[in-house]
This record gives sequence, structure tokens and C-alpha cells, in this order.
Amino acid sequence: MIPESQVLRNPLYRKELENVTPPGGVYVHIAGVDIVRVSEEVFYVLEDNLRTPSGASYMLENRSMMMRLFPEVFDLMNIAPVDHYPQTLLHTLQDLVRSKDDRESPCTVLLTPGVYNSAYFEHAFLAEQMGVELVEGQDLFVQNDKVYMRTTQGSQRVDIIYRRIDDDFLDPKAFRKDSLIGVPGLADAYRAGNVLLANALGTGVADDKSTYTYVPEMISFYLGEKPLLKNVDTYCYQKRMTSSMVLGSYWP
Repeated sequence: MIPESQVLRNPLYRKELENVTPPGGVYVHIAGVDIVRVSEEVFYVLEDNLRTPSGASYMLENRSMMMRLFPEVFDLMNIAPVDHYPQTLLHTLQDLVRSKDDRESPCTVLLTPGVYNSAYFEHAFLAEQMGVELVEGQDLFVQNDKVYMRTTQGSQRVDIIYRRIDDDFLDPKAFRKDSLIGVPGLADAYRAGNVLLANALGTGVADDKSTYTYVPEMISFYLGEKPLLKNVDTYCYQKRMTSSMVLGSYWP
């Protein structure tokens, strides 16, 4: 169904994490699926964002503003609420750790690249709404394959990291050595099963735009169903028929 090379030769494939299973077997905790509307009742999936998807905070802020400006619309129409999202996300992540270690309140942090990142507003907003600490790489350290946070009360063990940093920059010891925003040794702690990363390392393979072309086949194979929403027409040259069609269109 999916060529082996699509995974193993993908630049986003993390060989360092082979045979590593994340807590609960969950790789994608937050998925950002972009949907476009092409007519009154027809929608298409544009792409799947499965590494560090962003945008939830803007949705929450937009809803809050709309309710202030047009309260009558919400009185007249049955519009589903969205303000529960931050706490639902937090509980989802914490439940995965509780089921493993039987901890009452796992320590959760949101890891941001810093104030100069274009999505920093969202990082700060979500951390506040979730009730968790907003940290940068320099606020964390790894000792004996466990992650700790520096606080005014001393170090505190960290169980869950909602990371908003791409794989390459997350750990200068494991990935890009020139990264100044990561946490040295974090990949080792993750491999040891001592910290949950959301989303898991290596999800970029599924996020890849060429992998997107195989999603309808995945749904059919694994679920035995037809996709409810179609993909936007996308051509992957690895598929022989597609390659012939595209090349034939441009070089008859």
C-alpha cells in the first residue's frame, strides 16, 4: 500500500527512535486537519498537520470575540461550544501518563522556542488556559534520563511536554547540534519512557505531503471504509500511473 521508501527514506523519518513506543501507543495527540470548502455542501481535506500543529488559540479567541459582538447569533443558532478545548487537551495528555504510572497530577509544561517565534501568542495563551507552565529549552534539563524543570523552589520532575518545537531543534545531542532552543538529552529521556512528548517524535513522516496522497488507501485498508471527505487532487511521482499521467501531460 505504502512503499517502504516512503517511510524509510523520508527525511523526517527518525531512525534514532526505532523500536520506541510512546505512552499508550499514541503518536499523534493533536492533529491539525486543514479543510477547504469548494461549494455549499462539498469539503476537501487540504493537508494533515501532525508534527506541531498550530491555530487552536486563534479559534478560541475568534469565538470569544464573536460571542461579544454577535450574541444574538448564538442565541438563535445551535452552535457547539469550543472553550473546553484547553482542558480537554490537558486531561487527554495526563490520562496517558496516569494509566502508566498511576500518578494523580502529572507535571505538564508547554515548550516554546521563545518570544520571537511567530506563534508565541498561541503558546502563551494555551499554557495559561491549560494551567501549565510555559517553558523554554533553558528552563529544562535532563538528569539520569529524566526531565526536570528549574523553578524558584528547586528542580521539579516533568512528566509531559507539549512541545511546539520541531524534531530537528528539540535535542542538540540527538538531532541538530547547532540548536539553541532544545533540551540536551531529551531524546534519551523519551526513549527511556520517562517523559511524554506531544506530538511524538517522528510524526513528520505522516505529516509529509507525499504521504497525504496515501491517506484514502490507509482508511480503506485499516478501517474498511471509504473516506467521508476527499483529498485535494495531489500527484505523487512514486506512483507509476500518476507519474506517467503527469509526464504525459507536459511532454506528449
